[in-house]
Amino acid sequence: MSSTLSERPHRRFNPLTGEWVLVSPHRTQRPWQGQQEKRAAESRPQYDESCYLCPGNERAGGKRNPDYDGTFVFTNDFSALLPDLPELSVGEDTFFRAESESGICKVICFSPQHDLSVPYMDLDDVASVITTWKNEFSALKANPSIRYAQIFENKGAVMGCSNPHPHCQIWASSGLPPIVETEQVQQAHYSDKHGAPMLLDYAARELDKRERLVHENEHFVVVVPYWAVWPFEAMILPKRHITAIDEFIDSEITAFADAYKTLTLCYDNVFDCEFPYTAGIHQAPATNDDHRAWQLHMHFYPPLLRSATVKKFMVGYEMLAMPQRDLTAETAAETLRAAKQKIGAR
Repeated sequence: MSSTLSERPHRRFNPLTGEWVLVSPHRTQRPWQGQQEKRAAESRPQYDESCYLCPGNERAGGKRNPDYDGTFVFTNDFSALLPDLPELSVGEDTFFRAESESGICKVICFSPQHDLSVPYMDLDDVASVITTWKNEFSALKANPSIRYAQIFENKGAVMGCSNPHPHCQIWASSGLPPIVETEQVQQAHYSDKHGAPMLLDYAARELDKRERLVHENEHFVVVVPYWAVWPFEAMILPKRHITAIDEFIDSEITAFADAYKTLTLCYDNVFDCEFPYTAGIHQAPATNDDHRAWQLHMHFYPPLLRSATVKKFMVGYEMLAMPQRDLTAETAAETLRAAKQKIGAR
């Protein structure tokens, strides 16, 4: 990377969204007297009798969990989307429009152990989580009322996670979410122009440059994207063309689990804490349309910037003008690679 970019303010283009991000490398030197988050608890019990996700416990909605010993899937007791809603469209003018949005919301517990998050699970158990995602997506895809299934994980109280028991969610909707629609449009434009999936070409370029590469295995690469917004933002990208998770073969499930586990271990090693993040898979819609331009990928958006207690705030300029980050993607990748070297020592 040019030394000019590593030292001076500049902006970078995100081809997935068509937007720009302001990069201000010198800003990490500014003093901080603002809010500091509480560190996550150093340890949790394997079983918490007050946790509504632990095996055998009663959930907040009154239903009781089975004594599960692997992954456990249930329909969210307080779903943001509801199935079988009548179609409704209100308003025809520019200012006052609304329409019904139906769907299904699932919760997936990763493990019966209350204290066992992805970085410390056995690889086979992480692979079981990926297999569950694949199976749930396949079932939702077969539902004619579902157009898109968003798999996502919120980890840590700072990211709004309401329960520390390791879990994720799937919100499957009758409509296509705007962020996903934007990525679809951008990928289609690239594919029409270049005759190949955008993120397949991008992964190849990052493998060639290796400046932002964090981890690589037979089937996937983990990179800090050139256009990253969050301090230690990362993506998991396939090495072959994969439009959606139902296309994973067995070896890709294991390799995806390895990428997921390794990256989250790197995160925990950066500030020696349980690193919070929001992560999620973007993939082709669950429809029968032509989705050849799509390339599955997983985003990771962790907020910590300076320490285990100081996060990046997306306020002010970020809310009113454009996203801004305080360290380059290359510096973040270098930090994560250094954190990866500590994995064997933990």
